[in-house]
Amino acid sequence: MFETINSILNAVDDFVWGLPLIILILATGVFLTVILRGVQFSQLKFAISSIFRKSEKGEGGELSSFKALCTALSATIGTGNIVGVATAIGIGGPGALFWMWLAALLGMATKYAECLLAIHFREEKSDGHILGGPFYTCEKGVGAKFPALGKLLAVLFAIFGTMVGLFGIGTFSQVNSITSAVETFAKTATPNLSTVTIGGIGTYTHVVIVSSIVLAVVAALVIIGGLKRISSVAGVIVPVMAVIYFVMGAFAILCNLSKLSGALEQIFQGAFGFKAAAGGAIGAMIVAMQKGIARGIFSNEAGLGSAPIAASTAKVEHAVQQGIISMTGTFFDTIVICSITGLVIVMSGSWEPSWGLKGFAITNAAFQWLLPVVPKVVISFILMVCLVLFAFTTILGWDFYSERCIEYLSKGNMTPVKIYRWLYIAAVFIGPYMTISAVWTIADIFNGLMAIPNIISLLILSGTVVKLTNDFFSGNKLYRIGYDFANNPIQGE
Repeated sequence: MFETINSILNAVDDFVWGLPLIILILATGVFLTVILRGVQFSQLKFAISSIFRKSEKGEGGELSSFKALCTALSATIGTGNIVGVATAIGIGGPGALFWMWLAALLGMATKYAECLLAIHFREEKSDGHILGGPFYTCEKGVGAKFPALGKLLAVLFAIFGTMVGLFGIGTFSQVNSITSAVETFAKTATPNLSTVTIGGIGTYTHVVIVSSIVLAVVAALVIIGGLKRISSVAGVIVPVMAVIYFVMGAFAILCNLSKLSGALEQIFQGAFGFKAAAGGAIGAMIVAMQKGIARGIFSNEAGLGSAPIAASTAKVEHAVQQGIISMTGTFFDTIVICSITGLVIVMSGSWEPSWGLKGFAITNAAFQWLLPVVPKVVISFILMVCLVLFAFTTILGWDFYSERCIEYLSKGNMTPVKIYRWLYIAAVFIGPYMTISAVWTIADIFNGLMAIPNIISLLILSGTVVKLTNDFFSGNKLYRIGYDFANNPIQGE
């Protein structure tokens, strides 16, 4: 039965992540990069410096730009950075990392545009509660030109966004990876773990069962607290865990610099199928491209439409300010964190089929192989802590995202949101008992479906993005937050 379900899921995944969607994502990134004159490169220094500015003079908003970014990063930096990269390379080979890099560099322009539009089209209730994200971008922005299409895209995005949170990035993949990491560490310390057979489902160690209960309880305590509590937790955990993981990975690479050139060669050769037989080169390239871009989006969420939901809550004076800050999330996530994981894995060779490893075990083995002087149990413990914190904050961030989707669909009625919170917590509890392959395939499917309406809206509203960008960087800053766009629309829009 499970084999049949996996076959169906794989077929759907191949359809959703076929060449049309891959081309759409890359083409959108190229298009936005060109019309915005490479804003992700020319303004990167300004963007990074803007993150740490303390000014909160913005009109409206609920969070500082830094906390809004941390809330977005809490959902962005997750298991995709450790397990997702390993899975992509394990299936698509080292070349998948190249496509992750390319998708991220182009995706920075995409994330800039989607977060800018989220601020521009957000709504604020009388109590100061902010409503923003791609559903409002679609409804108000696209809807101003094509009313029926705008509403359709908004509803589809909200539905798929809810599904991604409940069945994809938010719960199953994160919790499954957490329990896998904890179990791997436990086996390193105590090889013979006791198990329990759950009728009709499978046999699991006590570590997995206890972990699922603890995770559900802790997640519930934070989730019930709402956005302020989520942003507070994320603001502390995200920077710390990212630095710890980066330092450990950089140390592993520096200790094995002689292997770096060979790893880079494998990455670039694998990206274009150069190592495959002549007839299989194109096929190998497509697999590397498919898995690299799919896992890249899973990790950095550029074009997915999730980060704009958090960005819309920021206190800023101009929409461009948050767009600039938000695009750094993709840079930190993929160009920094994912690169560390990918290089360590390729340098060690732990991704190769002969090792017989999957998911977290690939990354764990890679670090152990590159750092033989460090006890294996120490490496497993550090990686476990990093992954648990990465994944836990992702669980919190995606609850916030999917709650906003529910809030949009229910037209502000908070009763469905409260019910959804308990469904979300239940999904956290269920996650560990699903197979790794099914978990990642489900996540990929809903990611792709969620990205489509968002990307369509970005293409339709690209002119607005350019005009707001030119307004800010020209120094005019006419179109600040609070400008009466209803009666005085952007010139030429």
